[in-house]
Amino acid sequence: MTAVPDIRPRADTRSWYRRNEIAITPWLFLAPGLLFFAFYVIFPIFQSFQVSFYDWDGLGDLTEQGRFIGLDNYRELAGDRNFEISLWNNLKWLLLYLLAIPMGLGIALFLNQTVTGIRLYKSLFFFPFVISQVVVGLVFSWFYLPDVGLLNVMLGWFGLSINILGSPDTATYGIIAAGLWPQTAYCMILYLTGLNAVDPEQIEAARLDGAKGPKMLWYVILPQLKPATFIAFVVTIIGALRSFDLVSIMTNGGPFGSTRVLSFYMFEKALAEFGFRMGYGAAIAVVLFLIMLVFIAYFLWSMWRDERAAR
Repeated sequence: MTAVPDIRPRADTRSWYRRNEIAITPWLFLAPGLLFFAFYVIFPIFQSFQVSFYDWDGLGDLTEQGRFIGLDNYRELAGDRNFEISLWNNLKWLLLYLLAIPMGLGIALFLNQTVTGIRLYKSLFFFPFVISQVVVGLVFSWFYLPDVGLLNVMLGWFGLSINILGSPDTATYGIIAAGLWPQTAYCMILYLTGLNAVDPEQIEAARLDGAKGPKMLWYVILPQLKPATFIAFVVTIIGALRSFDLVSIMTNGGPFGSTRVLSFYMFEKALAEFGFRMGYGAAIAVVLFLIMLVFIAYFLWSMWRDERAAR
């Protein structure tokens, strides 16, 4: 009599980790980074929300030394003239800072060529990106000096003179121009990297179809640069909204508080002024965070929508 083989599935005697090793291993590598991100980014964000509901000088325990005042800090912001000026200055930064993206693209297209000395040109355009914001602020402060600054020396050839950082009408734009110098270099680097990944077969096919110049750029090259453009937009917007270094170095918020931005005004209220209004500074930080969140969420949604439509 022939024995019937046992075809019942055998119980898996491996440990739970062995059975799920492929799914778990990536998370083990990500765990240290996620813990640092949660501790140094996510937790402080929620802590800022909490502090914004208190009248607290930053000394002692928040719940013991601070006084819970609810939304009073936000109500005060609504009528604060200095907050309004800071907000409008941030909007100016946001709109004008975005010029770094097309300028960076234009420089990247120029540098993406095989001509004599192109490595030297790339190094010169890359140089502003590796300079500290403090150094950039000092260099442009000297450049804008009313009497001996290079700008006024050149304007003097035509009988002109301007005190950019000394006038409330021009100081903010002078600081933005200083910030555009390294930001343009950063966008240039992103686009140079993106241009190296452009499909040459699509370029050649477009040329055979008669596409060249602006049409080649708009219909063939730019669609392949969407990832670089997305990163450039996000980084540029964040840089515009947290523009603290240059304001602090070049004008310290002056003249007459005309160059304040939200990040600098937050620092003034929380740490620089007598009294240390940590709760009020946290409320400003929350407003700044929500503005950033709106822009970043919009770009993430737009990118997700485009990728879904391409499937």
